[in-house]
Amino acid sequence: MHPVLFNVGGHPFYSYGLLAVLAMIAGGYAVQRLFQRHGIDPGAALEVTVAAIVGGLAGARLYWLAEHWREAQGNVFHSMLGGAGFTWYGGLLGGVVAVIALARYRHLSLGLVANLMAPAVALGYAVARIGCLLAGDGTYGRPSSLPWAIAFPHGMVPTNVLVQPTPAYETLAMLVVFVVLYRMARRPQPGWHVFAWFLVLSGVERFAIEFLRINPPWLLGLTPPQWFALAGVLVGAGVLVAQRARGRETMEAAA
Repeated sequence: MHPVLFNVGGHPFYSYGLLAVLAMIAGGYAVQRLFQRHGIDPGAALEVTVAAIVGGLAGARLYWLAEHWREAQGNVFHSMLGGAGFTWYGGLLGGVVAVIALARYRHLSLGLVANLMAPAVALGYAVARIGCLLAGDGTYGRPSSLPWAIAFPHGMVPTNVLVQPTPAYETLAMLVVFVVLYRMARRPQPGWHVFAWFLVLSGVERFAIEFLRINPPWLLGLTPPQWFALAGVLVGAGVLVAQRARGRETMEAAA
C-alpha cells in the first residue's frame, strides 16, 4: 500500500493523516446538514464537531497509553504527542464525554445531539479506515488466499504475506451503517434512539470483523475490542428496549 501518498517540497503527506482529516471533514459536514434540518444553530454544529474531534483524539491516545504503559512510561510526554498510537473505543469514549460537556454548556438536548452525531461518527470511521488500509498500519487481518487478499510489504507494519484487507471490509460495512443512521436521524426520533442503533450496528460489525483480524484473545477467547463491542451492543439494545417499553406504556395510558 502507500503510507506516503505524495511529497511536496520534500515534505511527505501521509495517507493515514490525510484520510483522518477527510474523516473529520466528512463527519462535520454530515453533522451540519442534520443540525440545519432540525433547526439548530449551524454554529453549534461546528462547536460540537470540534469537541468530538478533540475529545476523541485525547481519549484515543489516553486509552492507548493505558494499554501500552510499559512502553510509554520512559517518555510519557513524547508518547502523548507522537504520531502513532490511537484506539477506536478510547476515541469514542473521549468524544462522547466532550460532546456531553459542550451540549450541557450550550443547553442543547443531549439526546438530540447524540442522535445527530451518530451518523457522522459512522461516516468518519468508514473514511478513516481507508487511511488504515493505505498505511498498512497492522489493522489488517489474518493470512488469506482469497482473490482480493493484499500484502503490505511497504506498510507501517509490513508483511509480505497475503492477508484479509479488514479495513476495507469495515469501510464498506460502516458506510451502510452511516446510510441507515442518516436516514433515521433526518426524522424526529426519541432522544438517544439513533445513537443506540449506532452502538448496536457498529458493535456487531466490530465483533464480527475481529474474527478475521490478528488481535490476540484476552478473555474467554475474545479480544478486547470484541468485549467493548459486546458492551456497546448491550447498552444500545437496552436503550431501545426501554424506549419501546415506554412507548407501549404511553399508548396504553392514552387508550
